[in-house]
Amino acid sequence: MSDGPLILYVEDDPAVRLGSTQALQIAGHRVRSVGTAEQAIPHLAPGFRGVVVTDVRLPGKDGLQLLADVQRVDSGIPVILVTGHGDISMAVHAMRQGAYDFIEKPFSSEQLNEVVGRALEKRQLSLEVDALRGRLANFQSIEAKLVGRSNAIVELRRAILNVASTSADVLITGETGTGKELVARCLHDFSKRATGPFAALNCGGMPEALFESEVFGHEAGAFTGAAKQRIGKIEFAAGGSLFLDEIETMPTNLQVKLLRTLQERQFERLGSNALHPMDCRVMAATKTDLLNPPRDHPFRSDLYYRLSVVVLEVPPLRERREDIPILLSHFMLQAALRYEREVPEIEGSTMTDLLSRPWQGNVRELRNMADRLVLGIPTQATSGARSMSHARLDEQLHQFELYLIKDALAVSAGRAAAASERLGIPKKTLYDKMKRFGLSPQDYRAE
Repeated sequence: MSDGPLILYVEDDPAVRLGSTQALQIAGHRVRSVGTAEQAIPHLAPGFRGVVVTDVRLPGKDGLQLLADVQRVDSGIPVILVTGHGDISMAVHAMRQGAYDFIEKPFSSEQLNEVVGRALEKRQLSLEVDALRGRLANFQSIEAKLVGRSNAIVELRRAILNVASTSADVLITGETGTGKELVARCLHDFSKRATGPFAALNCGGMPEALFESEVFGHEAGAFTGAAKQRIGKIEFAAGGSLFLDEIETMPTNLQVKLLRTLQERQFERLGSNALHPMDCRVMAATKTDLLNPPRDHPFRSDLYYRLSVVVLEVPPLRERREDIPILLSHFMLQAALRYEREVPEIEGSTMTDLLSRPWQGNVRELRNMADRLVLGIPTQATSGARSMSHARLDEQLHQFELYLIKDALAVSAGRAAAASERLGIPKKTLYDKMKRFGLSPQDYRAE
């Protein structure tokens, strides 16, 4: 109990202080009791893991002044006021000022423990949410932005870092839901243009006239309804990056205009002949083969070759199944922060089910699954149903073994001896398996 939550109890009457302290301790709480507000203040600090229970009427600073002091230290610390008869209106006013609750004297041990218990639960939840926010705020590296330990993701991260600082335009390919925009944002965030804007535009389903205006902008009076000048995405992204998603849907005549803009690095607003410099890096994404497009959506090969100076392919989730556990954990952490819920524990049977699914929606589908798990919404995996037909048993075992070995190497920073001990297998056996999976300890050692 020495490192558990603390109840800081402030009461100037020795007999009341002793009785209440004993009642709280009998209930299993850790208590520090003092006689004045001045004695309580040194025990407070930001992130204080507990609650404050204080009498209102104290010598020196009173309970309301202590409430104000606590809020200055950490406004998330619950403060419970103990009031005498006739102080209720004042206590209600104090609750409006941020007090958690109040108890009127005389009170029973049960009443005290009930209010304190609720306050401790609230404090614990708020501290967990703050911890989640802190962890997410500290995830600044590309490993945290583009999560995964599979060879495909490791190579993708390397490729991003290799080209991020260049001025080359990039074509990002991959199925729906694989994270193509995330790759584009990583390219932007790790480039020299990171301080500039990141402008994104989905080319799918947009009327042609509106599309041209969105990309290039227009002058007032350029067309019916154009009452004033509009800055297009190319101009808005000056000094930064422009991301064009689903570029395979771009109208053919606009493909010609975009190609000319990319070649000359100049553009015209709709309704104007004035040329403006283009100062943004273009990243385009597609889920189709642009060299073999559908007949109803032709794509110019010259634009393809202009965009594809660098091509980054984002693998589907079914080809990186070993990343599913770490991705699920990452998404549940984010969901827990959004919904202010605890991160649930995942049973082995549920993880086996997740590893075997086809994941046609890829990472986006897994993120939605994580949300449902955090919210406690039943899923096929959690309700007992199984979908093992999607993967043979040997494939499931292969993927799970690969995940365990990669995880052990990552935790052990590539030290095979430590990894083999963690896995409970001889070092020679580990080396044999690493050779079979094409793994190298160098990939997991700190730079």
